[in-house]
Amino acid sequence: MSLRKIKVPKKVLIITYYWPPAGGPGVQRWLKFVKYLPEFNIEPIVYIPENPNYPIVDDSLVSEVSKGVTVLKQPIKEPYRLASVFSKKSSKTISKGIISEQKKQSFIEKAMLYIRGNYFIPDARKSWVKPSVAFLSDYISKEKIDTIITTGPPHSLHLIGLKLKESLGVKWLADFRDPWTTIGYHKQLKLTEASKLKHKALEKQVLNTANQIIVTSFTTKTEFQQITNKPIAVITNGYDNEKHVNFTMDNKFTLSHIGSLLSKRNPVILWKVLRDLVKENVGFSKDFQLNFIGSVSENVLNSIKTCGLSDCINNTGYVSHKEAVVFQKKSQILLLIEINSEDTKCIIPGKLFEYMISNRPIIAIGPKDSDVEKIIKETNTGNYFNYTDYESLKRIILEHYIAFQNKTLQSHPIGLQKYHRKALTESLSKLL
Repeated sequence: MSLRKIKVPKKVLIITYYWPPAGGPGVQRWLKFVKYLPEFNIEPIVYIPENPNYPIVDDSLVSEVSKGVTVLKQPIKEPYRLASVFSKKSSKTISKGIISEQKKQSFIEKAMLYIRGNYFIPDARKSWVKPSVAFLSDYISKEKIDTIITTGPPHSLHLIGLKLKESLGVKWLADFRDPWTTIGYHKQLKLTEASKLKHKALEKQVLNTANQIIVTSFTTKTEFQQITNKPIAVITNGYDNEKHVNFTMDNKFTLSHIGSLLSKRNPVILWKVLRDLVKENVGFSKDFQLNFIGSVSENVLNSIKTCGLSDCINNTGYVSHKEAVVFQKKSQILLLIEINSEDTKCIIPGKLFEYMISNRPIIAIGPKDSDVEKIIKETNTGNYFNYTDYESLKRIILEHYIAFQNKTLQSHPIGLQKYHRKALTESLSKLL
């Protein structure tokens, strides 16, 4: 009688900057992949900085790290810590990606943006590349690891993968959670022509050296196909089974935005629609509330103030992921706002997928023909509008308000299963 051969799990090294207790959407993607990879006979080993300077911290996520997973840590030099000596506020907001309008930037902010853009290419974590390569080269050889994954931003982590690929010949998968040179804030970094060319050259080198490229959106895939012939797989972000949370639906007609609202992520058309509904409908004016859960730029708050809606705002600020889930479930409507630009058509915020399973209607505003528009329509989870759709936006909000009054307001999603984190991890496992 023959014994069944036990298949030894394949070891894969994952190089990431964001890891609990980091908060925000960047940490969720690989936290969940690591959770499910063992079910596909893959043993993830995670490499992270020992002393990172995370702009957002969420200690509740530490408990979600898979028990038994190997986590390697090495020190990192963080320029944002030094920058905070000169301006704590500017360094913190820039590290979050919140950049003031040019005409409102202080001298210190302008100087910091110039230094960040031209002296730290591709980003402020570039000094971690050399020591990481030295440490990991030894570790990979000792542990006989033949596959590595880098995930960015920060895109400097792809340079670690590049060096390890060149020196050890490992299989390398480069995961892009966001684009590199076409991401919205890139144009605000006051780059010289030489710096722009250097970014482009590094991007091209990474895309043409990695064995496999992974992106989170269809538009980014199309963009990268103009630069490389290497295989590119789209694996979006997704949702996971959330632990049961106790909540009571809001009594007010709440429109809630969860996450950061950057200065250019400012849909003035929405504020005007809400202003007009408040003026025209007494019931609406009494019931309406605008919730902001996360960082909001002064530019956005000033636009809302100009529309006379300041008294309708509940500005909660950043909360833990668990608390954010509660807000998603108890809000009447969930807002998803993106900058109105060609460059943002590829952005699919991670929170979209959590929104989709919340049973609440989504109102999304962004550029025409975006990937978000495609997913929302495909899953029947809400309505998508451009920055000029005043009449249709007003009509849908009013329809939702009537449904709220009749206690029938909810979403009716279809085909969400393929966006479950386990299904997405299965797609990743096939590439490994």
